[in-house]
Amino acid sequence: MFPKNTWYVAATPNEIDEKPLGRTVCGERIAFYRGAENKVAAVQDFCPHRGAPLSLGYVSEGKLVCGYHGLEMGCNGKTVAMPGQRVGGFPPIKSYPVVERYGFIWVWPGEPTAADESKIPVLEWYDHPEWAYGGGLYHIACDYRLMIDNLMDLTHETYVHSTSIGQKEIDETPCKTVVEGDSVVTSRFMNGIKPPPFWKAALRGSNLPDDQLVDRWQICRFTPPSHVMIEVGVALQDHGGYDAPNDKKAYSVVVDFITPETETSIHYFWGMARKFNPKDKALTATIREGQGKIFAEDLEMLERQQQNLLTYPDRKLLMLNIDAGGVQSRKIIDRLIAAELAAPAPATN
Repeated sequence: MFPKNTWYVAATPNEIDEKPLGRTVCGERIAFYRGAENKVAAVQDFCPHRGAPLSLGYVSEGKLVCGYHGLEMGCNGKTVAMPGQRVGGFPPIKSYPVVERYGFIWVWPGEPTAADESKIPVLEWYDHPEWAYGGGLYHIACDYRLMIDNLMDLTHETYVHSTSIGQKEIDETPCKTVVEGDSVVTSRFMNGIKPPPFWKAALRGSNLPDDQLVDRWQICRFTPPSHVMIEVGVALQDHGGYDAPNDKKAYSVVVDFITPETETSIHYFWGMARKFNPKDKALTATIREGQGKIFAEDLEMLERQQQNLLTYPDRKLLMLNIDAGGVQSRKIIDRLIAAELAAPAPATN
């Protein structure tokens, strides 16, 4: 299960620039499109006439037109018109609160009256002159919580990402996990080490030498429902590590928005916001390509892990010290789900 009374990233704006987009979020099949005044809208991906997916239609004058028989749907889920028919008695379909912000399309799949735009997380790096961002989207056949586990325990980097960001010092350095309200923070600081290949390239991109020892940090922050922001970077040794001045370090935030599709599949919006050499578009493209390859290495592992868990549902898994971040994150998710289930149903007229 997953929390529904919350905001999830559903798409990027370019995905709905020209035509509707059909995407399942938390088990809800939703059609996203641009309605009147180019404002993003979201309705159930179900035509009330014959059940055809509205996402296979097109947009005309701000209305979503079914591609099967021409029914026109408004942003509020009510039928506006249909050739040769009176539509006043047509049943409405569900519409969803949706917001375009920070370069993403956010949707609230739960109770519409509970939607609160102030709860959309603030992305301070967005459209900021000191930052650059590049990212992508993967569809992965796994439980969304497995991805959270993966990101809150970076010891797997030594093995899954051995040729890019992994190194033995990750295993050798203990991590610390702290719960701060509805947030979980797992941190690891490695001092006086050689930078792995990915970070050597980042140092060069930051106009710093790549053949010196560095201090490296990983600070993973989970926030509900399934967002993980990871502060990562390296600084030339003896310049303050995480607190080193910008001209002595390469500092980034790994952006992870994990949106459940079903119980065993996710839309994974990944990216990296970096605070060095932000105007270098070629560097942005290079980092994006490298990061995409790194996350692709996780994909097979997570999908095969999911298959194993479905094959052996009664197997009890071990919980080790390195799993603390994922365990605490799951506790918060479970508490939010329990609160939703215990809440009284909204009144209907």
